[in-house]
Amino acid sequence: MRSDAGGRTGRRSAAATTEQPAALANPRRVEAQLLAGAVLLTAFAGTLLGWSESPDLPPAAIVTGVALAVIAIVAHITVRYTAPDADPALLPLAFLLNGFGLVFVRRVDLASGTELAATQTVWTALTVGLMCAALLFIRSVAPFARYQYTFGLATIVLLLLPIVPGLTAGVINGAQLWIELFGMRFQPGELAKLTGAIFLAAYLARNRDVLSVATQRIGPLLVPAPRHLAPLFIAAVGAMAIMASLRDLGSALLFFGTFVAMLYVATGRLAYPAFGLVLFGLASVLAYRLFGHVRVRVHIWLDPWSDVQDTAYQLAQSLFALGTGGLTGTGLGFGRPQDVPFSATDAIFVVIGEELGLLGATAVLVTYLLLVARGLRIAQTARDAFSTLLALGLTVTFAFQTFVIVGGLTRLMPLTGITLPFISFGGSSLLANYLIIGTLLRISDESRAAARGRDGSPAAAAPAGGAGP
Repeated sequence: MRSDAGGRTGRRSAAATTEQPAALANPRRVEAQLLAGAVLLTAFAGTLLGWSESPDLPPAAIVTGVALAVIAIVAHITVRYTAPDADPALLPLAFLLNGFGLVFVRRVDLASGTELAATQTVWTALTVGLMCAALLFIRSVAPFARYQYTFGLATIVLLLLPIVPGLTAGVINGAQLWIELFGMRFQPGELAKLTGAIFLAAYLARNRDVLSVATQRIGPLLVPAPRHLAPLFIAAVGAMAIMASLRDLGSALLFFGTFVAMLYVATGRLAYPAFGLVLFGLASVLAYRLFGHVRVRVHIWLDPWSDVQDTAYQLAQSLFALGTGGLTGTGLGFGRPQDVPFSATDAIFVVIGEELGLLGATAVLVTYLLLVARGLRIAQTARDAFSTLLALGLTVTFAFQTFVIVGGLTRLMPLTGITLPFISFGGSSLLANYLIIGTLLRISDESRAAARGRDGSPAAAAPAGGAGP
């Protein structure tokens, strides 16, 4: 009798063990639930914003909520059939940030009399559609590694397009970063973040062994063979030099941080980030001496109150807005985003901090942190060196971009004009970020599918006490 009870208990335990992995093995169900939550939160925030203007249910909030729901359904169905084993949290986190971006761009519209939110909604549909198309046609990232120099060349070309006659949109807000294409302005440097990461990942995956071994002596230092270092440094330094000459210092800093992080992870040598810090210090001093706008940025960072009415106006207004928000904010719809220059693009985090306070701004940063954590997890579990380095590079790019713009607006570092991913107004930024999400989805799907086995069943474990075949 005891044996029978034990048998029944064993059968129940086995059934429970079988059911639990089955539930966990359905990431698309989790994704659908999280997407529904992201859309509902966006609709709720849009409704609150509308009620701040009128007691009636705002049509704009309904349209935005319905549009985001339709886009989320299309994206979810695409991922379900093209990347069924992909990470279930990536897409909902991106949609949550994107949805809040739509709400706060609409808030800037109400305060400034602009009509940017409708354009941003269209850009959301287009960029998510392009991400879905990429998932449909690109079933593996492995072939990218064979075209490393093609992607390296594409990065340089994309960065140079803003100075090509007939394409350039000229100098806008002190920087020459845009091109005119079919009557629309586009920033090709945003796509260069993706192609640059692919080049670095492919080159490092192929040459990480020789880059990890120091065989040449330069004075007291031992370094890898120059023929292996040269292509990497020529491409990286060339790209950063182009960005600096176009006064895109934020992107140059972003690319440099990604380059150093990927180089360290690929080789495991602390000498590379140490040398990177020295090189960064020298480049900062050189840029300070050569470029007047760099001196201005450093000066207003150190003392923003010295020129409040001119060069430091944006930073000063940002600090005033964040101080006004306090802990809980002024309330959605009750701030003054019209007082902050470029509040829909560079400074949209300030609008969030003013109207939602420290708590709301922290919630947004935690969402970014979760997205970065999922990306690093994907890099950790990727099935090959190229996929690992690519996922790491794209995630670090995303993290650095968030850090640079939030750090600049809070006076942690000199302010540079780059966008806050998914939240700031701009189609170029949205396209690049959704392509990054699509690439991470594809890498996670490949690694999880490989772990489950070709037939979808869990892969067989190696015998205990011995190596696998």
